[in-house]
Amino acid sequence: MTHQRTGEHALQAVQDPPIVAWPEEGVRRIPYAVYSSPAVFEQEQKSIFSGPIWHFLGLEAQLPEPGCYVMAQMGRTPIVVVRNPEGEVNAFVNRCSHKGTPLVFTPSGKLKRFMCIYHNWCFNLDGNLTSAAFERGIQGKGGMASSFKKEDNGLQKVRVHTLHGLIFGTLSDDTPPFEDYVGHELIANIARVCGRPLRVLGQYSQRLPSNWKLYIENVKDPYHASILHAFNGVMKQDRLTMEGGIVKGTHGWSHISYSKMKTDTGDDTYKADSLRAASITEFGFGLRDTSITDVWDDFGDSVSMTIQTVFPNFVLQQLRNSLAVRTIVPIGTHASELRWTAFGFVDDDEQKLQGRLKQANMMGPAGFIAMEDGMIGGLVQQGIAGSLDKAAVIEMGGHGIDPIPGSRLSEGSVRGFWTGYRALMGF
Repeated sequence: MTHQRTGEHALQAVQDPPIVAWPEEGVRRIPYAVYSSPAVFEQEQKSIFSGPIWHFLGLEAQLPEPGCYVMAQMGRTPIVVVRNPEGEVNAFVNRCSHKGTPLVFTPSGKLKRFMCIYHNWCFNLDGNLTSAAFERGIQGKGGMASSFKKEDNGLQKVRVHTLHGLIFGTLSDDTPPFEDYVGHELIANIARVCGRPLRVLGQYSQRLPSNWKLYIENVKDPYHASILHAFNGVMKQDRLTMEGGIVKGTHGWSHISYSKMKTDTGDDTYKADSLRAASITEFGFGLRDTSITDVWDDFGDSVSMTIQTVFPNFVLQQLRNSLAVRTIVPIGTHASELRWTAFGFVDDDEQKLQGRLKQANMMGPAGFIAMEDGMIGGLVQQGIAGSLDKAAVIEMGGHGIDPIPGSRLSEGSVRGFWTGYRALMGF
């Protein structure tokens, strides 16, 4: 916006200051204001969540029959995903085109049509308006204007892409094809983890007292796992001595972090692991039932952990044999909702099914590992509250976004996220 000031001299244009003054170091410094500014939050809804990005909407396994639907979110925009009578997956903004009333209210269900509770406008499973109450009036009086056409008043449709049972959508016509948006190496991992018919095992969610970006940063930061999560160190579930690395997607915005448990060198390069291992003897820490750590090689490649993100807020998880998808939904500057869907495969036998369910206790709101992830963002939000003119230092692994071959000791994927974020936000 440009303001004009009048005076004795000629009119002079004065530009509003930018929403955030980004440090000159670029993505090596993240201004604390981006986690707390209402103006930033509002701009994200337009530039990112309604912008040229693909957003995870759900699993096809959640839509087993025509008429089955699930609710999803694109930022603050409510979405409904449904399977039509021909078996195709459609998605629409969950909003009646008459007055804006939501059409469905429960997280999932089955229906033959969408009907608005306010004025009974009805839409088929392709989002087309099929009827409007009293469209022709009563006894020849009233009714919709002659210019009204049902074909012009359907639901706002979402572009949909399905891949190996995952459903993604976008509100923008400018979003590139999904394969180009994500990159072939990340597509390959989706095929690896989700390449067999999926079976939903459970869903849960938790409200986080922090900005959504603090959670996605945490997911893209692979080296905190050996520090923040005591369970990992004590039970040797994730150590930086394990063979592993980071793979980046298109432009570095998305990533995969992976490790192979069976190739742990077992050395004491990271001393904190030794201290925690010693605590088992000193304090008696350990698992009474060690079967939770029993694993099998799901994909025949000895990779025991992959955490994959798709910009901006989707996570595909393989933690041993615990498989899940996650989405972090922004609620406000200081609040977000983390949604989990655990899954297995249709051809899992009973032993594998029970193993996945047992290992799922490592994740989720009270998981042995994930519990700390749910609280650390809130602590950061508290810590930065009085210093929004300061910035975080993101220099582990250097200044760039390229992975370090054979290492996870880097914040390159965090810098990659902020590279995409800045590009879309215009910072």
